[in-house]
Amino acid sequence: MMHAPQTATTGSAIRIEGVDKWFASFHALKAVDLDVAAGERIVVCGPSGSGKSTLIRCINRLESHQQGRIVVNGVELNESLKNIDAVRRDVGMVFQHFNLFPHLTVLENCALPQILSRVTPRRDAEEKAMTLLERVRIPEQAQKYPGQLSGGQQQRVAIARALCMNPRVMLFDEPTSALDPEMVKEVLEVMVSLAEEGMTMIVVTHEMGFAKEAADRVVFMDQGRVVEIAEPRVFFDSPKHERTRHFLNQIIH
Repeated sequence: MMHAPQTATTGSAIRIEGVDKWFASFHALKAVDLDVAAGERIVVCGPSGSGKSTLIRCINRLESHQQGRIVVNGVELNESLKNIDAVRRDVGMVFQHFNLFPHLTVLENCALPQILSRVTPRRDAEEKAMTLLERVRIPEQAQKYPGQLSGGQQQRVAIARALCMNPRVMLFDEPTSALDPEMVKEVLEVMVSLAEEGMTMIVVTHEMGFAKEAADRVVFMDQGRVVEIAEPRVFFDSPKHERTRHFLNQIIH
């Protein structure tokens, strides 16, 4: 057994038990266990193809798992469309490539999901959108189109759009990997501020500085398994597993 046993915490936001996922014959997730407390910030790292993105995509049913259980805020993700909808209302997700509507302004990108999904009056939706654009420090871009913004600005819009839906959990799938290096810092600063406000977060990233500054625990995955879970200080200073040490040596040195 490669991964460390975990004890379920009281007030779990996310509970993953013995999850397996296949893509045809490829075994992408292998008996994954993870328990995330409400308000906890988890960073998931590991080499390409280790199952990191697949794992968080299973948490809002963008991918379906074949074995095991995933429970989000007390609702189990299964074949029930009612359950899937309930979980998706509670879970915001920010992708690597922004996924903004290019033909809508920044303000419309943030307001429209509220209008369509929450049946929020347009005026209220736009007011909330402006509040969130201020929170991610780009209110002056509200009337521009995504193509007029830098990559870092577009990713901050994507974060604001997700926050507009009042999520209890935020998932980030390599949110800075498509950005130029000088734009990474501005996005990470927004994410750190969210972490400081107590948002439950799972972040797939190679940004180890963020892991050290904002994570409560770091999860290292390899070949579809959780190999190691530890607090950042322990993870970086004295990892238990040779595979973890090898990974850290590659990305830090």
